[in-house]
Amino acid sequence: MWTALFAVLLTGCNSIQQVLKNNDPMQMYRLGIKYYNQQKWNKASMLFDAASPYFSASDKEDSIAFMNAHCKFKQRDYGAAASALDDFRRKFGRSVFIEDAEGILALSYFYLSPGPKRDQSMTTQALVAVNEFLSHYPDSEQAEKFREINRELTERLHDKAYLNAYTYYKIGRYKAAIIALRNASKLYPESRHREEIMYLIVKASSKLAENSVRDKQTDRYLSMLDSYYSFMAEFPESEHLRELERLAQHAKNYLERNDKNEENKKK
Repeated sequence: MWTALFAVLLTGCNSIQQVLKNNDPMQMYRLGIKYYNQQKWNKASMLFDAASPYFSASDKEDSIAFMNAHCKFKQRDYGAAASALDDFRRKFGRSVFIEDAEGILALSYFYLSPGPKRDQSMTTQALVAVNEFLSHYPDSEQAEKFREINRELTERLHDKAYLNAYTYYKIGRYKAAIIALRNASKLYPESRHREEIMYLIVKASSKLAENSVRDKQTDRYLSMLDSYYSFMAEFPESEHLRELERLAQHAKNYLERNDKNEENKKK
């Protein structure tokens, strides 16, 4: 059995090598099509790579370019596929393959997009490609799939913004945390982390005020109370309310004592 299988594989390899050796572009193209239809992506790609230069400016140039890029995608070489498909859409904007090419390009970027702990440049690029596809082909059979991908990619950006801000909070850089948390809240108001972000703004503001020099404490406790009231208005049933009420009361007590001290000084 194994001898027979090896012989078949060897025959296949010899077939490709022989075609490449013959240097017959049409033979390369036809065998490439055969392997492509059989979903033998690596073999097809080898033949399309070899045939491609011979068909430059011909009516087969776009089909070879698309199928070769698709082969690389199917082999999970998403970087090579994305590069080839990006070139394809720039060069062959009127090709019959353009819709498929733009869809696979968006999927390539999606698969290249990392988790939220890493840089999200590729996620942003994937979002652009996905939204371009949806804009160009709103009635595509793939539209719902791409809308779901869009939601997933957007959540990765939300997660990244939250994690970056939380890191500042965790290491005690409360001023930087407040800025990062507020930016995340403004950029992504529909984030699933919104309650946690606003909660951390109050907590970070309280800690910043508590650890500040006396001259800055009043303004910072007032700012903390503003954040607290905003949180209460938006999340009146939050499980964090009791904790934040204690922090708010501490801030109010400080401000009352400070007001009395100021009055005594004036007297």
